[in-house]
Amino acid sequence: MDQLERLRAVGRLEQYSTARHHIKFYLNVSVVATYTLPDTFNPPVKDYVYKACEVLIGQHPILSAVPVGEDTKEPYFARLPQIDLEKSISFQDRAHVVPEGDESDAELEALVNVQHNETFAPLLPFWRLCVLNDTIHGRRFTAAFVYHHAIGDGTSGKAFHKAFLQALHDTGPSLSSGEVKQLVTPPQVPLLPSAEEALPPAVSIPFLVTTLFKENIWSWTDPGLWTGSEVIVPLETQMRHIVFSEFTTSSLKDCCRQKNTTITAALQTSIARALFAHIPDSFTSVQCSGAMSIRRWLDQDIITDDSMGVWVQDYDETYYRDKVAGASFPWDEAQRSRQTIEKVLSLKGKNAGPNLLQYVSDIHQLFLSKVGKPRKSTFEVSNVGVLASKSGQDATKPQIGRMVFSQSASVTGNAIEVSAITGTDGCLVLSFSWQTHVVDVNLMSAVMESVRTELICICSE
Repeated sequence: MDQLERLRAVGRLEQYSTARHHIKFYLNVSVVATYTLPDTFNPPVKDYVYKACEVLIGQHPILSAVPVGEDTKEPYFARLPQIDLEKSISFQDRAHVVPEGDESDAELEALVNVQHNETFAPLLPFWRLCVLNDTIHGRRFTAAFVYHHAIGDGTSGKAFHKAFLQALHDTGPSLSSGEVKQLVTPPQVPLLPSAEEALPPAVSIPFLVTTLFKENIWSWTDPGLWTGSEVIVPLETQMRHIVFSEFTTSSLKDCCRQKNTTITAALQTSIARALFAHIPDSFTSVQCSGAMSIRRWLDQDIITDDSMGVWVQDYDETYYRDKVAGASFPWDEAQRSRQTIEKVLSLKGKNAGPNLLQYVSDIHQLFLSKVGKPRKSTFEVSNVGVLASKSGQDATKPQIGRMVFSQSASVTGNAIEVSAITGTDGCLVLSFSWQTHVVDVNLMSAVMESVRTELICICSE
């Protein structure tokens, strides 16, 4: 590892993930997409996947970078001199046919569950591509891009698939076996800047003083707050997902617009309602942690939504049983949630949680010190939005359809991680991740069913 080309220091926000990965408190992110190649694309699917990955490695330097010294206080990124695609890309045939437009995919779910419980090893890329081949529709395959959170945020997974689709387009039907490489040499291109380099972490004195006071002097926790179990180890992730039809997704978007709110705000409210419906009445509040991209405030000549890296922050919202529980959906609470998001957006990254990492001397110890203590947040909602495809329904071009975004559970983070994405098939997909023994699987099944039922119902009102 010491002989690899040194790139730059791992940023503080990136260290948040290198530390968690090293102590196995959080392992990876996954963004999945289903592709269909035209009949004119005759070479094997494997050839097209290899060629596309070669193109992407050339475009995104972070794909050939690995963090060195995850166990230290000063990790850095180094470049792999060569990437053997055979070691980072796997292929398996589906055992069962999944009808196009079907709202369940147990085989994909099983694959992603396995991947969310696998770490990354030095001297191999800190990403994997797991391909499920459709044996009935030979030109269709589902690709799960699984990656270390220090090399990419949720939007990065979407950017990967957007670039992957473009690489398939550009390769075209004339691909020959001689063009396909198993060993890829990355270009000598510098990494994009870390979040702290791209947007210096601004913290106001009142915000800093208030945070330090709450952490070190008066750390009060609402006794009515439900957050699953206390912080426990070891980590074992469980993931399940819900698919909403194109009609329901479109109707939900229209309904939220009419009610002066957003899908993200409505999702947060619906999940809170679902939890209150299935946890004991003694719990009167739940805490939501939202994820928000900071790319909108960065230099667009350097970092865009098509870039791969970690440029994200969080925000908090609390829901109370007496405000959201009831027979009808509380649109006023969804509107309040939208206002919270807009208020955070107005700060343009100032006083964000990650900005405080500059004051943490030992991030590993920060995590380890929380084991056995009460968890502070109930659930996260991370919505990376919609992937738009330029090819539309042109059957002569490669197509991308259903997408699924999910995360590893987090030992010290939220009891439940909810990740949302909408593919070009127009279907909103929600993935729910949780840690075994932190949240009961029967509770999760009930919560997911409540969310599914409610979102369908409010679209038909």
